[in-house]
Amino acid sequence: MTTPRRPTTGADAAIAGTVLLATIILCAGVGFGIGSLFGAAVPLLIVGLIVGFPIGFLVVRDRFRDV
Repeated sequence: MTTPRRPTTGADAAIAGTVLLATIILCAGVGFGIGSLFGAAVPLLIVGLIVGFPIGFLVVRDRFRDV
């Protein structure tokens, strides 16, 4: 037996967008931090941004799978 789905609200969309943005910024920050250690801050910042998008989408998909 499956549980009934709860209604989707505008808050769900806002939280999903915030989680996506936070994941992208976190990955960019990690890339920048690692890049600063090795003297390549900007290139690894860009790599962090690029990697952050698919990771962010995966996090949002897993978090809001039932919505």
